[in-house]
Amino acid sequence: MDPAPTPQQPEPRSPLATPTAQPSPAQPEAPLADSAVLEQLLFEMKKVIVGQDRAIERLLTCLLAGGHCLLESVPGLAKTLSAETMALSVGGTFSRIQFTPDLLPADVVGTRIYRASSESFDVELGPIFANFVLADEINRAPAKVQSALLEVMAEQQVTIGGTTHKLDGPFIVLATQNPIESEGVYPLPEAQRDRFLMKVVLGYPSPAEEVEIVQRMGTAAPEAHQVVTLDQVRQLQGAAERVYVDRSVLEYAVNLVLCTRTPENFGLAELRSYIELGASPRASIGLIRGGRALAMLRGRNYLTPQDVFDVAPEILRHRLLLSYEALAQDIDVEQVVNRILSTVPAPRVSPAQAPATQADPYNGNSAVAATWGA
Repeated sequence: MDPAPTPQQPEPRSPLATPTAQPSPAQPEAPLADSAVLEQLLFEMKKVIVGQDRAIERLLTCLLAGGHCLLESVPGLAKTLSAETMALSVGGTFSRIQFTPDLLPADVVGTRIYRASSESFDVELGPIFANFVLADEINRAPAKVQSALLEVMAEQQVTIGGTTHKLDGPFIVLATQNPIESEGVYPLPEAQRDRFLMKVVLGYPSPAEEVEIVQRMGTAAPEAHQVVTLDQVRQLQGAAERVYVDRSVLEYAVNLVLCTRTPENFGLAELRSYIELGASPRASIGLIRGGRALAMLRGRNYLTPQDVFDVAPEILRHRLLLSYEALAQDIDVEQVVNRILSTVPAPRVSPAQAPATQADPYNGNSAVAATWGA
């Protein structure tokens, strides 16, 4: 008589594992194929752009996440060139709008034109109907022109004469502004800045990088070529939305945003007088969307706390409104964001989680998977 078979114990599973995220043995992992395409796209952009590695990575992250990007730097640091290079590498349509004080909303979104020959109105679509739209020096146009971008950025559509016109994706607005200008400019209001997924600040190149820039411009400057199609970009955006997010990582992103509103609950009571207005729920959504895209750029199909930490400065810096006391004490938003990132504890995402009873000293709850008792 054969002995009764012993029941097999289930193997321990990582908290990051999910049945839908596991590829079948007959198929290669999608992130590996996607990362090869993205690596080729990064290489093509770096053929033209010297340095600015973080800015290039964040631009591609914004594209994969389906968001819009606000570029800020002093003149001459390749803001416009970066936008044009990304459009050429992807093969999408590119449109540049130079914002000036006399610009009208119809110059951006389009208008109705009366045709005397047919005694009817035709719709002339504006330059906003493109895959990549560069809003150059956006803070030089008045508020009525800036607000014309609100509908198209949020819903990818434009209403002209009571008729709604849809835009073909992918669609991304890359707006540039010069922070040192104070005359003849119209600062973006908080509601407008909140529509941008990221705010990327470009710094000066290193001495070696500047030598390389001068050497390249003294000869035949390299040009970018199309290495990705628009259909591939749409597929990559869909793959970014399927990147797995563990509950503890999601709660970490939310805690970062909550700390901007009630810093005293996280042991940062001294920041209370410096923050006039904290980040909106769009920041929480943006941390996850941007983190997913960055994780896929790094060849992973799951999100880690490090990805959220890395994209947090670009997600939060334009969504915080500092008080007059912070300005009087010469405290900028970068210092506030760095203090928040260095204080809010990140969860441990590993196959062996800590007990859920471990208390978080900042908000009195668990700092692992069951932060809010879910």
